Parts: sequence; C-alpha cells; structure tokens
Amino acid sequence: MTIAETVTTAARNAWALTFGPGVEAPEPTPSTVLWDEPHRLLRRFEPAPADSDTAVPFPGSLGSGPPVLLVPPLAAPATCFDLRPDQSVARFLLDTGRSPYLVDYGEITFADRRMGFEDWIDDILPEAILRTSADRGGRAVDLVGWSIGGTLALLTAAAHAHLPIRSVTAVGAPLDYDEMTGIKQLRAVAKVTGGLGMSTAVRAAGGVPASLTRFGYKLTAWDRELTRPWFVASNITSTEALAKMETIDRFMAEMPGYPGRFYNQLWGRFMRHNDIGRGGLRLGARRIELAHVSAPVLLVGGPDDMITAAAAVAAGTRTLTGAELVRYETAPGSHLGILAGPGARDSTWTYLDKFLGELA
Repeated sequence: MTIAETVTTAARNAWALTFGPGVEAPEPTPSTVLWDEPHRLLRRFEPAPADSDTAVPFPGSLGSGPPVLLVPPLAAPATCFDLRPDQSVARFLLDTGRSPYLVDYGEITFADRRMGFEDWIDDILPEAILRTSADRGGRAVDLVGWSIGGTLALLTAAAHAHLPIRSVTAVGAPLDYDEMTGIKQLRAVAKVTGGLGMSTAVRAAGGVPASLTRFGYKLTAWDRELTRPWFVASNITSTEALAKMETIDRFMAEMPGYPGRFYNQLWGRFMRHNDIGRGGLRLGARRIELAHVSAPVLLVGGPDDMITAAAAVAAGTRTLTGAELVRYETAPGSHLGILAGPGARDSTWTYLDKFLGELA
C-alpha cells in the first residue's frame, strides 16, 4: 500500500468510526423466518442465492444435512451465532452441509418479569425443537447452545425425553457454580443480607435491565475497554481489524436483559445453592436431573474465559452420567471468543464438525 493509499484508508476509517455508519455494514447470513411469536422467533438459515452479488456462496445444500438448532442464552443477542461472515457458526454449519436454525427470544421488558426457567425448558425450547424437526420431515435435532443457552438445552433434554433430540453441544455452559469466578464472594455477602438485597432489587425492577447486562459484560473485558483508543489508533489503516471491533461493539449494544423471575431463580438455585453443580435443577417440588440426558453431549470450555470458567463446563463430565457419550474439549479465547472468535474455526467449530459427523 502506498503512502497515499494508507492516508486515504486511515482518513476514511476515522470518518466512518466518528461520523459515519461504521467501517463495515452488517452482513447477516440469509434466512427465512418460520415462526414469529413473542420470545420464540424461529429462523432457518439458508445458502445465498446463486445470483447474489454480495452474499458469500456456500457449498452446503439446504435440506441435505441434519437440522441443527442454535440456542442462545438470555441477556445476549441471538446474533452471537452469526456475528459476521468469517465469525458465523451458522455459515460454518451451512458450509459443512448441515441445516442450521435459530430460536430468538427477542427483547425482554418489564412485562416479561414473571417468565422463569420453566418458560424456556417446558415451552419455548421444546416448541422450537419440534418445529425444527417438523421442517425436516421429523428428523432428530442437534442442539448447539452457548453460555447459559447450553445449560438450558441440557435441562430441556433432561426434562423431556420424548423430544427428537439427536445430540447436545454446550459451549461455555456453566454446569457448576462452585467453579465460577466471584460466586463465593457473592455468597458471603448473601449470608450477611440473607440474599434479600439482590432479590428485592431485581423484583422491584422487574428483572435485570439491558443496560446493566451490558455494563457487566464490559467489566469482564475491562482491558479491552481501557485499550480501545490505542487499538483504534494503531489499527486505523486496518479495516478488517476495525470491523471486528465494531462487531463486538454492536453485539454488546444489542444485549437484552433478564426477566425478574428468571434471574431470581438463577441467583437462588444456581449461584447460591448450586443445584446444577449437584446434577440438576429444583423448580418448586420438581427436580430436573442432568443424568436423564441420554443423547451424546459435547462440552467446550475456555481456559481464558472470564465469565464461565473451564472447570464449570468440565463439571458436566461428572453429572451427565446417563448420556450415551460425553466429550469435553477446550478452546482459546474469551467467553464469546470460544464460540465465534479468531480461534474458534480451528477449535470449537472443528470439534463440533467432528462430533456431528461421528453421529451420522
């Protein structure tokens, strides 16, 4: 690149970041909405049309591979599975001949404050699984969940043995809160207050607002926020590097919140009492046992993950005793990075491709 080209690129990128729409427009994977109801929008990803000038062509053929349902967590946008063309689990699945689907919970508001774990385990996810299976002629579905989306996928499989689930992959899924960073300190505070401070505040607000989940995510990546000006300055001529930064910024800006009841269950049953680390989840008089998951399971943890410690994911090898197979792998990167970061293609995606291929 000549000096003139370098100066032009730097000026264009600086303008785009400061006054313009950004250095790279979002390019989501083509998809069709199959079902659109509150908190359960079901989307089917598809190869780009052959005559498309901008979309990336896929070698995979729609309908040729088994259905894969992508299960996002709460308090994170469903775009986690389709950040940008080279950071898209959905595109990778299409590339490898599968048929990816996505369930999207949409925006969480004060009106949703009474929604709890039961809504996802007994209603939202079972319906998404059945609709995905029906769209593929009744074929069994492979579930791929990230973060607590992976935990929800496992609990759904445990609670409903009749569902057409072929396998479950859980990436960065917390399965033992004794291993989670900061939980012991939170429990110590709860002993003093009786846990009333947290639950009362969440109940009064009707949940955890989106602004707070965004702030919490930024805290876990404080070094990124601190070095952002230097990163921009040192990469002002690298449109690709700035586009990746923008993608993460956009992802964090779209984070929704938690419903009040859901978060209070998460706080009480998971954080304080660690039901999941003991092999299940107690919901009133009912207990869901992870040992009831019979499908093969792939777990992926990140040694550098500051949100879900790798040991918290690996705990599933101890509690998923009824599964046909439980495989645990590790991947480099942050909590989001192990799913869709620069190293995901050679780690998490490779593990997933091998795992699903062996099932066939």
